[in-house]
Amino acid sequence: MINDVLRQWTDAERTAHVRLRALFETEDCGVYREPQEKLKKSAGSGHNRSMSGFLDGIRCGDCECNVDWGEKRNTIASIAAGVLFFTGWWIIIDAAIMYPKEEQFHHAYHTCGVIATIAFLMINAVSNGQVRGDSYSEGCMGQTGARVWLFIGFMLAFGSLIASMWILFGGFVVTDHKDLSVYPGIAVFFQNAFIFFGGLVFKFGRTEDLWQ
Repeated sequence: MINDVLRQWTDAERTAHVRLRALFETEDCGVYREPQEKLKKSAGSGHNRSMSGFLDGIRCGDCECNVDWGEKRNTIASIAAGVLFFTGWWIIIDAAIMYPKEEQFHHAYHTCGVIATIAFLMINAVSNGQVRGDSYSEGCMGQTGARVWLFIGFMLAFGSLIASMWILFGGFVVTDHKDLSVYPGIAVFFQNAFIFFGGLVFKFGRTEDLWQ
């Protein structure tokens, strides 16, 4: 009798197991499919996150050669202005050596470079604080005198630059002498242009806050 009971219980257990297995494997049951879909979605979103944020761990500012450009501003501006000023005079000296004759390169054309150099010195002879009137001392001219001095300096700078352009086109480009080289006119123009921009860099590229 015990054997019959055990046999019936085993058959019932086997039948229940088969039914549960069939129930889980049917297409209409979403018991196991839903977790799998969630896993796929989570895996896909994790993949997207890893692809979209793979540059987040890259750091470009960890280099030990970081330079504080704020403290080096005056130095960089001074060097840049000096290079521009030197380049302008180097170009005109080269043209004067290559064309030493008066017929090739009139010596009066050097006047523009001299005036541009004087303007360079005049513009940078007064500080921005004196022009604004907030400096510790007004100097020998005062605020109005500093502004007039700076205005005259800019007039000379722009005048020399415009005159160099007139020399380039009037004396070398549009001329009756077809065999005349245009390089001296280009040299005069670039000399004044480099000196002009060098003066602007030296004037406005520096900051007076670092002088304190």
